[in-house]
Amino acid sequence: MTLDPQELSERFEQYLVIAAPPAVVFGCFFSPDALRSWWQAVRSVTTPLPLGVYAIQWATTPYRDDLLGALGGVFHGTVVDVRPDEHFFVADAYWIPPEGAPIGPMALEVTCAEDPAGCRLHVRQDGYDASERWRRYYAVVSRGWQISLTALKRYAEAPPKTKGAS
Repeated sequence: MTLDPQELSERFEQYLVIAAPPAVVFGCFFSPDALRSWWQAVRSVTTPLPLGVYAIQWATTPYRDDLLGALGGVFHGTVVDVRPDEHFFVADAYWIPPEGAPIGPMALEVTCAEDPAGCRLHVRQDGYDASERWRRYYAVVSRGWQISLTALKRYAEAPPKTKGAS
């Protein structure tokens, strides 16, 4: 299946196989410690229940994007569908940048399916307004997701830390 290049600038979508059980990968999206590690969140409130809050905050970057300004800020939305250890869907999501107007509404969908190697993760973020700002947002966020999902893979595949170990 070939995607239209215009569609690529209107969302982020990626599949990734992770050598960990789906429940472990799913948990990485709701654990404050995991989110701090793989997504560089400084704060998070994530509730894996229908109508739960899904909010992630990042530190403001010292650099500025020419169109978006400083990066970081808060991504927040409402969990509207959840199947524990398998799938969740966040609707009415917005990115609130450190300065400037919010971008949204968007949706975030995450699926963790069984795979012979462990978990087949599918992440999709979409929502779009035909503007230069939205196109730039997806260009920046797509690169950020790729880096973060690589870090998620390392985090989920790492052996669990033993209690009392230093």
